Amino acid sequence: MKRILNLLKIIYSIYAGLTFITLMFIFFPFALIASFFGRFRGGNIIYRLCVIWADIWFPLIGIRNQIIYESPHDETKSYIIICNHISYLDAANIFKVFRKPLRPLAKVEMQKIPVFGFIYRMVSVSVDRSSAAHRAKSLLLLKSFLKKGISVLVFPEGTFNTGHTPLKEFYDGAFRLAIEMQTSLKPVLFLDSYRRMPGESLFRMSPGLNRILFLEEIPVNGYTIEDVKKLKEQAYRLMEKKLTEYHYVWRNDPCKS
Repeated sequence: MKRILNLLKIIYSIYAGLTFITLMFIFFPFALIASFFGRFRGGNIIYRLCVIWADIWFPLIGIRNQIIYESPHDETKSYIIICNHISYLDAANIFKVFRKPLRPLAKVEMQKIPVFGFIYRMVSVSVDRSSAAHRAKSLLLLKSFLKKGISVLVFPEGTFNTGHTPLKEFYDGAFRLAIEMQTSLKPVLFLDSYRRMPGESLFRMSPGLNRILFLEEIPVNGYTIEDVKKLKEQAYRLMEKKLTEYHYVWRNDPCKS
């Protein structure tokens, strides 16, 4: 029975991958045209194309997104959105969940993927963590988008969580940026990304529920740069607590089946 289930997951994963690629090639010419409008206007157009792409792809592969608001989300405000990160599905979640254009901070390696890399470069801010100069340039870009009223999204764990706790240790960047720009943090949790697409394999996908949880914003009024550690710990505790409450599953969760 287990072998049959694994075979079905492989077949489903191939189907999901083929639909992903097919739709990406269909949308690519429109994204290419939009790119001539520049990083700001063109990026916003391409982001909206990605929203349409996500609206088609998720139903086609049988993943049902459910957005849960623990507190109201003001879409007229710009935020520094912080999310947990455990699956390649997280990138696709962004376009399904956030309808208003924003800019996620993405690893520079994402740009190397044919077609998808070009599109993702236009709707994100890439960062090479091994280069101090590249990190500084990425930070300036994030600040420029925030000044234009566009939210940015950061995975403060930096990369997939492969440990034995719900979250990896956070980097300082998002919290330093929030204080410097006096912009509230908005924690958003992807609760079922691992269930739908485990981070260690592209061939273990499964259809089903994909919950996204919006938490209350974390204001930074009165915080100074000396409070980065305090702010980071506050966000970490809140996100860890809510992941546990909503029965989040991660790679090395001792309770998962």
